[in-house]
Amino acid sequence: MSPQPQAAVGAPLSRVDSRLKVTGKALYAVDHAIDGAVHAVVVDSSIGLGRITGIDPRAALAHPGVLTVISHLNAPKLPYAHNPLPLNPPGERLHVFQDDKVHFHGQPVAVVVATALEAAQHGASLVKVTYDAEQPSTDMADAPTGEPQKYARGDADKALDSATVRMELTYHLARNNHNAMEPHATIASWDSDKLTVWDKTQWVFGTQIELATVFGLAPESVRVISPFVGGGFGSGLRAWPHVTIAALAARETKRPVKLALTRKQLFFGTGFRPAYEYKVRLGSDQNGRLTAMAHDVRAETSRYETFLESVLVPGQMMYSMPNVGQEYRTVPLDVHTPLFMRGPGYTTASFVIESAMDELAHRLRLDPIALRLRNEPEEDESSGLPFSTRRLRECYTVGAREFGWHRRNPKPRSTRDGDWLIGTGMAAGVYDTARFDASASVRLYADGTALVQSAASDMGPGTYTSNTQLAADALGLAMRHVTFRLGDSLMPPAPPHGGSMTMASVGSAVQDGCDKLRKQAVKLAVEDAKSPLHGVDPDTVVVRAGRLHVKDHPARGETYQQLLTRNRLTHLDAMGSFTRPTGPERHSLFAYGAVFAEVGVDARLGLVRVRRMLGVYDAGRIISPKLADSQALGGMVGGIGQALLEHTVTDHRDGRIVSASLADYLVPVNADVPDLKAIYLDGDDREADPIGVKGLGEIVQVGVAPALANAVFHATGRRVRELPITAEALL
Repeated sequence: MSPQPQAAVGAPLSRVDSRLKVTGKALYAVDHAIDGAVHAVVVDSSIGLGRITGIDPRAALAHPGVLTVISHLNAPKLPYAHNPLPLNPPGERLHVFQDDKVHFHGQPVAVVVATALEAAQHGASLVKVTYDAEQPSTDMADAPTGEPQKYARGDADKALDSATVRMELTYHLARNNHNAMEPHATIASWDSDKLTVWDKTQWVFGTQIELATVFGLAPESVRVISPFVGGGFGSGLRAWPHVTIAALAARETKRPVKLALTRKQLFFGTGFRPAYEYKVRLGSDQNGRLTAMAHDVRAETSRYETFLESVLVPGQMMYSMPNVGQEYRTVPLDVHTPLFMRGPGYTTASFVIESAMDELAHRLRLDPIALRLRNEPEEDESSGLPFSTRRLRECYTVGAREFGWHRRNPKPRSTRDGDWLIGTGMAAGVYDTARFDASASVRLYADGTALVQSAASDMGPGTYTSNTQLAADALGLAMRHVTFRLGDSLMPPAPPHGGSMTMASVGSAVQDGCDKLRKQAVKLAVEDAKSPLHGVDPDTVVVRAGRLHVKDHPARGETYQQLLTRNRLTHLDAMGSFTRPTGPERHSLFAYGAVFAEVGVDARLGLVRVRRMLGVYDAGRIISPKLADSQALGGMVGGIGQALLEHTVTDHRDGRIVSASLADYLVPVNADVPDLKAIYLDGDDREADPIGVKGLGEIVQVGVAPALANAVFHATGRRVRELPITAEALL
């Protein structure tokens, strides 16, 4: 068929849900008004390991408004069958209120339910819990590791022994917490054996399957609703204990229950980016050609589950070299389980690899870009596959030109602005192009409006808007005539909203469904003897502004309304789908970026200030430039936090998180981000998916931390191999 005119895709349009958000009409998990709802507050463990020896709820139960206190002493036994979720790591699992074990500091040990939130809060403070405490192991430096995951290509040890240039470097990255604006919250309501929850989640089907598993229900007996998510960064990719607790409390009280975690509870009630110790050995010849790299990675995980992420991938394929050796060990600790956080695995690996490349460039007196170009691979050397696209050379060229890299004096500590030492640095980034099966329903009404639905999520990237843009162009309608709905498990299935897979997966399903419906309407018209399009070749028909017409003869045509009304149809329906290709991949699928940063470091105080930053991205087709900018600038801000501010601090005496507030856990504010800019290479990767996108949400944070660290070195001449970079490290 003739290609549809593209009026919405590629246009810098504002979010379709922006008015709802700025007027407070967008309802987040805890905002839903459910008749008869009561409030629940979790009681957290005050020890880091041991057993509960007693729970005394009497003072709490005597407090006005308190309805019940639930703990392992009175909670019903739950099925807790094997959980099939791929995002929930296998292991012992945390069985909520099913035994007296305490696995980590802050673990839920009871819940207080009351008619008012204040009564529940005070009631929780009155519950007396006694313990038989043990010394928890929470320090990765002192703990034994598990069996390693390994990867090898060539003989890294032998190549390193014979390398002309050898470097051995150790990097440390602090634990980070997601700290989205919206705290995690759940409302649960039972109707006989049917459960409905309004939840902050990045995957309604993940929450559905979790609750069905825990309570021994068929999945269709659980409905999960999540139309708006106030940020997530990965924290909503699994159902945490509070979700089960809310449902359990609702069943026991026979009342709808609202449960919202406090900011403090987010630090131990949900996941986190794990701390890492990452040792790297690299070898090259005198001209900077890499010959070998060995990676020895240690990462924290909980003792009752094993969390793994893709930290090894960049070291296998980012640069050309014949010899690679990797070992990735988890360190089981008495902590709660980590989870994916923006750019999971890749942000960690990029800090180490890109910092090490900068160190090698300095040692060889090479320009950092020249060193990277010298080691650009022709194919993915980890798989032998050709790249679908890999335009890092162009990212470097465009970035260097726009950033003014040629003005850089390569000598560290050579540029000043008064008391400020000025430095510039750069780093490359890579992230996997993920996509999974997805579906979307499309309905075109006789009044010329359309409704598109998929059980996706929107935690901020603009899922509502980008899919409305796709649908509008595919159906030939104005944006205002298309409504896209998401966030309900009754809608067609969609994959988790994470890993930069939503646009590639859900967007492809939306495109497919809208194409099918448009073709259905065209077929109806060309077969209708009363239609102006009767008998024309359907491949010559396009739709613009809701009007079907012959592409080269715009006068010959009719509107959707005229077509459906004449045929006495109230609507047309179609189901769109995207299925991830089966069998071996034909191409290596990744998004790429190059990040350039300028910092100032106070020569007397060691304070680091970001002055400007530029990111250039090879991310396929950009559906919405305005949303892309929002993604990119947000990723840069997250990278600034990772590099300079964010650090979850644990008191190893008892496992308590001592930075569990936004006063102690620092995140960037507006004053920290003065000048950020993103550029997207014009692209369209149809090897990745039918709509040519690669996903943007993760790649925009990968590479930011090493670019800043490299800029700090250039400013000061001091190499910091630990994140976050503090003033103390530079004094």
